[in-house]
Amino acid sequence: MPTAVWWIVTFAVASLGTLVLGLFTKWVDRKVTARVQWRVGPPWYQPVADIVKLLGKETLVPEHAGAGFLLAPVVAFAAACVAASLIWAANVNPEAGFVGDIIVVLYLLAVPSLMIILGGSASGNPHAAVGASREMKLLLAYELPLILSIVAVIIGAEGQATLSLGAIAQSRMNGVLPSIACVVGLIISIFCIQAKVGLVPFDIAEAETEIMSGPFVEYSGPPLALFYMTKAMLFAALPAFLVTVFWGGFGPGAAGWALGILKYLVVVVVMVLMRNTNPRVRIDHAMTFFWFGLTPIGIVMLALAMIGTTGAAAP
Repeated sequence: MPTAVWWIVTFAVASLGTLVLGLFTKWVDRKVTARVQWRVGPPWYQPVADIVKLLGKETLVPEHAGAGFLLAPVVAFAAACVAASLIWAANVNPEAGFVGDIIVVLYLLAVPSLMIILGGSASGNPHAAVGASREMKLLLAYELPLILSIVAVIIGAEGQATLSLGAIAQSRMNGVLPSIACVVGLIISIFCIQAKVGLVPFDIAEAETEIMSGPFVEYSGPPLALFYMTKAMLFAALPAFLVTVFWGGFGPGAAGWALGILKYLVVVVVMVLMRNTNPRVRIDHAMTFFWFGLTPIGIVMLALAMIGTTGAAAP
């Protein structure tokens, strides 16, 4: 199959598959949350029904909304689709990737948060402005420890630095977490993606009981559905990304994919448990946690990875 055709097929299949997986994961999260609160919870098709209902609603645009108001959800959804395609491509065919694709994935995974900030700021609503401000502070807080933990893995992969997501996954395909640095990095990254997806205790930007969904308060109809689908895709793509980087990915063969799915479920279960056992934190507490809690640990982990790589390379 020609390379261009392969990437087109991968993009279509990965985007649709990640959306379906993300909607299912959101249903599991809502179902578990309901059972913890002694409620029945929604039926399995509820996330799909929510999207269908939103797609049939009218799109209302605030009178003083800026130009980026309707553009933001489209760009956010497109970025999530491309990021998911690169993540799954690295697991299906590691050799098909390119050098630096992990950097591209990190950039693409940051785009939805940037679009939430842009959309909330462009709406002209004071509650949305507060939510956008909180989203911006969260982005500045969790991106640094996330990048530090991933850079430590990049340095230690295959005994030498590599920027290929497929090569990093192949270097971890032994079924276990290969080092303390990977264990610590995975723990740090789970906290970071919890904030990136906007789940409790880091759902500060939306905070329905405080600022009425924050940056999404003025959205309705298809634009809100796009943001909803973007969040669902991130809920699926981010755990898959962590499994690929820190835990060997999803291959090769049927046994490798079965083990990869198990590892994916472990990350999702941890995220759901975190959501249901912690209250929402204040924005200043969240920033303190990421900057002065996780970032120093990430720096130490990065230093240890550099020392270990240098020692292994020494004659």
